[in-house]
Amino acid sequence: MDHLPLFPEKSFPLLQAVVPPPRARRIILVRHGQSEGNVDESVYTRVADPKIGLTNQGKAEAEECGRKIRELIEKDGAVDWKVYFYISPYRRTHETLRHLGRAFERSRIAGMREEPRIREQDFGNFQDREKMQVEKSLRLKYGRFFYRFPNGESAADVYDRITGFRETLRMDINIGRFQPPGERSPNMNIIIVSHGLAIRVFLMRWYKWTVEQFEELNNMCNGGMIVLERGHGGRYNLLIHHTEEELREFGLNDEMLIDQKWQMIARPGELNYDCAMINSFFDHFKDECCIAD
Repeated sequence: MDHLPLFPEKSFPLLQAVVPPPRARRIILVRHGQSEGNVDESVYTRVADPKIGLTNQGKAEAEECGRKIRELIEKDGAVDWKVYFYISPYRRTHETLRHLGRAFERSRIAGMREEPRIREQDFGNFQDREKMQVEKSLRLKYGRFFYRFPNGESAADVYDRITGFRETLRMDINIGRFQPPGERSPNMNIIIVSHGLAIRVFLMRWYKWTVEQFEELNNMCNGGMIVLERGHGGRYNLLIHHTEEELREFGLNDEMLIDQKWQMIARPGELNYDCAMINSFFDHFKDECCIAD
């Protein structure tokens, strides 16, 4: 009678190391074009927020944004580039993508996915205009991040669902879900079409900004974009595409810009042990050398 080997797992050939797929070249965050609600707040009293569409100006802004994105991508000089879209389920983001997408032929679009977690902050069904003005003034007193609208959400609630989306996105990037069958191109561009607050919360979650830092951020213009580009070490940062002046206008402070410079050379998974926030947060280092030195 043959005997089974004592360690049967050793009878299998060793698995070769799997080379991970290349990370997407960019993550581009796009705010929807001008909506009917942006020009007339009374629309929110009679039309459900998810059903509010774009104005003609908003459609033109979306098309212009698509042209700018294509121009940005083509400057790379790559021939195999593609785009992949994540889109909020709201009508104004759908319309933005339809007009933005006119800049790309079908062969350039690797795919798209509707993602409810990147939807607009919920303000509570149909809105009463006068009550909403009161609520927004209360939000300024209470704090823009933690104030929850009655029957709606706070920015903190949005943060929780954006966290789930961010983990999905990271996994998709790491396993190369965007890559068409048989392709491993480093020139994939992820475009996320969403809303002003959701985009600011996404950046807060991605870069681990504090509540105080979030509350200093300014909203993007309609049809505007923020570009996270892959740096030398493989991490995504804002300083490759944007200038320091642009980022300061958006609301980044000195500490956040110092971190962005580190992000340009850092590798995925690395921690910034010389984080500027540590040295500014604790007040008992004044007479000491930086603890990270």
